[in-house]
Amino acid sequence: MSSALGLYTVLSVFIPEDTAMKIALILPGTFLLFWLWAALTAKAAEDDVPPSLPKSGLFTAWPFFTTQFDFLAKGFTLTGQSIYQFQLLYCKVVVLSGEPARRDFFAARGLDLHEGFRLLSGAMPMQPGVTSEITVQRVHQMFKRLTALQNSDRLSRLVPHILDDTARIMQSWGTSGTINLFEDIHHLVFQTSVRCLASTELADDPAMVLRLKSLYDTIDSHATPASVLLPWLPSWGAIRRLWATKEIYDIVCSTINHRLQSGISRDDTLQLLLDNADHKMVSVGFIMGFLAAGARSTGTTASWLITFLSGDRHWRQQAAAEVRQLLFHTAAVAAACDSPPAPLSGLGTLLASIPLETWEGSTPVLDALIRETLRLAEPHNAMRKNTGPALKLGGKTVPTGAFVLYPFSDAHLSAELYPDPWRFDPARPESKMPCAYVAWGTGKYICMGQRLAKVELKLITAMFVLGFDFCAVDRTGRALEALPRPDWNDTLTCKPPKDSCFLKFQRVPT
Repeated sequence: MSSALGLYTVLSVFIPEDTAMKIALILPGTFLLFWLWAALTAKAAEDDVPPSLPKSGLFTAWPFFTTQFDFLAKGFTLTGQSIYQFQLLYCKVVVLSGEPARRDFFAARGLDLHEGFRLLSGAMPMQPGVTSEITVQRVHQMFKRLTALQNSDRLSRLVPHILDDTARIMQSWGTSGTINLFEDIHHLVFQTSVRCLASTELADDPAMVLRLKSLYDTIDSHATPASVLLPWLPSWGAIRRLWATKEIYDIVCSTINHRLQSGISRDDTLQLLLDNADHKMVSVGFIMGFLAAGARSTGTTASWLITFLSGDRHWRQQAAAEVRQLLFHTAAVAAACDSPPAPLSGLGTLLASIPLETWEGSTPVLDALIRETLRLAEPHNAMRKNTGPALKLGGKTVPTGAFVLYPFSDAHLSAELYPDPWRFDPARPESKMPCAYVAWGTGKYICMGQRLAKVELKLITAMFVLGFDFCAVDRTGRALEALPRPDWNDTLTCKPPKDSCFLKFQRVPT
């Protein structure tokens, strides 16, 4: 009241008293309302911003790349929130969890998958004249070709070749022995991936397949925080990654040039790419990129699927019974058995007689095994960059230019969605909650190569369960009492501790 009287006294000197009185009464109230509005708006804006981790810089960057699963889980604990942010050197990263944020994330527009993956995953490095020529437009073209590769006709023709490669590599193991699943199965899947995603010339050259795998392993093993965040820094790891990338590029280009010069047309992926007359970098990028992604993810899944079966006789028998049932109902089996086949190549011939539609639509046990393996052993974090305007995810604002990360562990290892989440249980019912299973993507983001991956996994698993009796053992050959857990800090291959698990096998009659 005193402020109003003081204002009235001042104003009455210059304007009529009744006007001065009205202004003196109205103006303080107006200022009070404005102040309250500003305070409430600021509080609302503050509530929209995810809380930040206390540390940033190198102390954040290093554990993010080396122990990512633990780092992200610790962030939720430190902030006490389901959404938080941290600074990764010059990049702001928003980490999401919970059903509302998960649903918003997979439905959001303006989130760029390729930009997010390139920075946060330690993927193939950018190299002038090599990977720098793979533009966003060319990436879209590659996905079109990937879809064409997986049409039913082409995929049916690939099945016998996948089984031939699988039989040849399994045959090289001998009739009994011990293998390292996370090396030997990865090698097997890399071979089938070269067959499916590259060219006949490369797939038919075992030495070249091994060389390519070694180069991709070099890129993966030297993906340090420094080489990813500071690619211009000439560290030994960065140089090794660039050199390996250039050598892969040279091998792929040489293969393309040789095919063009020979004038020979083959029924393979390279021919599909060439027949569409795409820019050369579409063909190069397709083979380099999808070979890395396909072999790595499918190899990890196959390794863990066989590992889980090696410790679970019930599901091993269920899978074998399902495949035998498929063979029993296939009329071509009799024709395939007219002449005595070689042990594993003969099994491959039998399995190749099963139609593609049967593999895809009549294998509920194999489908359940793949689904549960992916839930337990896919330590993936979906990564995006917000290239559009600021948007709300889970009630929090993600500004333009920020990176967004959603860890699959939030859904797949949730005790609420999956009781006893670390237990391998292919019979567990599917959760009815939205976006509760995201292994193949969901919403706007679906794995474009899942059809091929599923077929590969089913064929390899079928060869295993019908061709071998096997169990998990330690390095001394003694049966393991319990299988190791997938290491979610190993975001590339999810391998268990070194030398903790091997596969002892014995070839059995088909």
